[in-house]
Amino acid sequence: MNVFSAQSHKTQLILAAVSASLLTSGLFTAYNAYIRRERRRNLDRDILRSIADQDESSKRRLIKKDDESLDEQTEEEVTRERLARCYAFFGDEGMARVREKSVVVVGCGGVGSWVAVMLVRSGVSKIRLVDFDYVTLSSLNRHATAVLADVGTPKVRCIERTLKQISTRVEVDDRIEIWRKEDGGRLLEGAEWVIDAIDNITTKVDLLKYCHEHHIKVFSSMGASAKADPTRVQISDISYTMYDPLARSVRRRLRLQGVASGIPVVYSTEVPGDVKLLPLPEEEFQKGDVKELGVFDDFRVRILPVLGSLPSLFGLHIVTYILCEMAGKPILNPLPIKNRKKLYERLLRDLLHHESKFLGQPINKLSIDEDDVALIFEDLHLGRSVVPPHAVPARPTLLRWDPAKPLTLENCVVFESMEATKHIKECLSPRKHPRAVWGDEVQAVVDRHAGDVAKYRTWVGL
Repeated sequence: MNVFSAQSHKTQLILAAVSASLLTSGLFTAYNAYIRRERRRNLDRDILRSIADQDESSKRRLIKKDDESLDEQTEEEVTRERLARCYAFFGDEGMARVREKSVVVVGCGGVGSWVAVMLVRSGVSKIRLVDFDYVTLSSLNRHATAVLADVGTPKVRCIERTLKQISTRVEVDDRIEIWRKEDGGRLLEGAEWVIDAIDNITTKVDLLKYCHEHHIKVFSSMGASAKADPTRVQISDISYTMYDPLARSVRRRLRLQGVASGIPVVYSTEVPGDVKLLPLPEEEFQKGDVKELGVFDDFRVRILPVLGSLPSLFGLHIVTYILCEMAGKPILNPLPIKNRKKLYERLLRDLLHHESKFLGQPINKLSIDEDDVALIFEDLHLGRSVVPPHAVPARPTLLRWDPAKPLTLENCVVFESMEATKHIKECLSPRKHPRAVWGDEVQAVVDRHAGDVAKYRTWVGL
């Protein structure tokens, strides 16, 4: 009995020790958890108190009483804090350059308003806004600053209001005027950069030529209307624009006036999709030539459809480019989305050679140009052969499709080199209709492309 009693007592002692250890451990763990929670609560209170103190301090510094203004040192502290991320990017010297620059924005609609706002947000302190137009309800889908209350007021005024709410140091010179070459120097006086965001092509060309001749840095926005693909937006010299109807017209007019290059532009290579101009009422046509209905010569009478986000993208491209230039960190070689100019030159050269052989006489110029080649190859054929399975050709070739019809955008197709040889031998040389050689499926593709070209022609007025 004594042996069993001793063992039972020993077991009880062990159990008591284990229980005590578990209890002590549990109490220690609970105490540590309590301490951690208290520390976290104290930290949260400290953070909230710090944020509240900082907000209150900022309010005291930023809010002006009627009879006082910020002193110079405080105002500079506020500006430096507002531009802290820009200073981190460009450095003190770069931002000093940006802040001393003077910029003129000509055209303060969907593109120009975004340019103005982001320039001031980025540190530019001298800006002149030039636009004769007023805010309408339809402006609100793309304008950077206009609200319902601004309808009927000058666009430059509502931009000025926003700019002064962004920066206490900005000098805004708003001009409710149209820029004209006769007195253009007055509105551009003191400008180190001019932003062209004008809709009117004649005024646009006049402004670009004036700036080029007077060695004023200028950046031009091409057409953002009827576009939707942000991946097609790019920056390049005006001479390298590859497909944009407005860019094409501006480039040709500038060349006639002796300006071939040296003007950076933002543009889109996207061909307008299945969108239409808003029609004019019949009574407007009965009044006479619809061109006479415009406020100024060459200004649009019809309303162009525009996705509001695209003008903002154009404006942001412009601001980014010129900010880097002003800060001394220029974008020296903008990378085109489609760097295929040499390909288009080769396709056009080969097409000229094939047409000369087809006509049996040398020709110096075709009815289509390099821009048309880009349209045919990129936008109609998507860089692929017209023949199923529509492979990407290793050596693409453009050829006349139907030998009985003239060479046009509708009658020019893309082949792989072997397919081109067959087309020349079996269609062009014997003057045979291509449907008999390539079948109904390929003919249907060609017909569909012709329909796409017809839509395009309605947009550019060809």
